[in-house]
Amino acid sequence: MRAEYRFVVVTAVTLSCSGCAHAPAVDVLGSFFPIWIICILIGILATVLTRRLLLRFGTDYDFGPPVLIYPSLAVLFACLFWLLFFR
Repeated sequence: MRAEYRFVVVTAVTLSCSGCAHAPAVDVLGSFFPIWIICILIGILATVLTRRLLLRFGTDYDFGPPVLIYPSLAVLFACLFWLLFFR
């Protein structure tokens, strides 16, 4: 194996194993839930509230196709919630 490829493989394996230290979980009513589930649920809830707000002001279709905008907003809100409260 060439030295460049060996470096890339070793770096990829090292970086992929660095996140395996522990499972991020939070205690909810005595049961541990992964944090990503809570972040996704809050992201979806924030997206629904944002959609209702946009519908109220009549600007729902001004941002682009809803099939692209709302999943992107859900991911954005979920990632922001995770960054703000769990990182």
